[in-house]
Amino acid sequence: MGWVTAGDYEVGLDGGKVVCRNAAGRRLKSVPAKLAEDPAVMGLRQLAEWLERHERQCLTDVEKWMVRSLPVPFAVIARVWPDPAWQSALRDLVVTGPDHEVAGFLRDVDLDRGLGLVDLDGDSVRITPELVRLPHPVLLDDLEDLREFAVEIGVEQRAQQLFREVWHRPAAVDAEATTVEDYAGGVFKQLRFLQGRTTQHGYRVRGGNAVCSVREDSRGVEARVWIGDYDGYEQTETGPLMWTDGAGRVLKLGQVGPVAWSEGMRMAAALFAGRDIEDEEQAA
Repeated sequence: MGWVTAGDYEVGLDGGKVVCRNAAGRRLKSVPAKLAEDPAVMGLRQLAEWLERHERQCLTDVEKWMVRSLPVPFAVIARVWPDPAWQSALRDLVVTGPDHEVAGFLRDVDLDRGLGLVDLDGDSVRITPELVRLPHPVLLDDLEDLREFAVEIGVEQRAQQLFREVWHRPAAVDAEATTVEDYAGGVFKQLRFLQGRTTQHGYRVRGGNAVCSVREDSRGVEARVWIGDYDGYEQTETGPLMWTDGAGRVLKLGQVGPVAWSEGMRMAAALFAGRDIEDEEQAA
């Protein structure tokens, strides 16, 4: 950590917070009030805010790659890896090969030596793929075994991959149907509460729907749950879940891929979990 002069003191960043020490080098419990407007202190606080936003954005981007199962050029991963924010978001993610078989957990990236992985035997290995595949967990075979092994070797993923909730389409589902009713009918006292819950979980609100966008098999798919488009203070309830293609056409359930199915069900379940149970009981 470097120090910058601020009046008779020195200030720096530690763990995202501005810290201060006096001329004798003793670290203070807090930054003196008289330094609140000091350019050095203000600059460090702005830097801390930027670093926090940058860290969140890196994690968001990595989760998008994973959710959409987008292969990422190795050169891109190698260039961003030295950045601690990117490294934190990428570290320990499961990497698969072109055959969709698990290659290992990502531990290191070097432009010349390739990806450093811990494979399923617990050995450190190197591979040099042109494209790095960070699959959605619903596409991983033996997911439960992978989770157990990850715990054994101390894997800690910041991006939700192995421990992300997944839903598999039931074999008995009506392939010709267009909606899933499992999470419909969740009552909310006011629409604004449901809208807030939607955005809090990272989903968009558009045209009265909560929307989750997924790209699967080179096509865009949207999962939609109706939440209401009237006055935000009126009562509302969650509608059925459906999926649409890039042109807005409703898909039959048999046309919905595994990632789109899982992410749509995850969104619907997250919204439904915030319902007002007392109101539901009264309505019943």
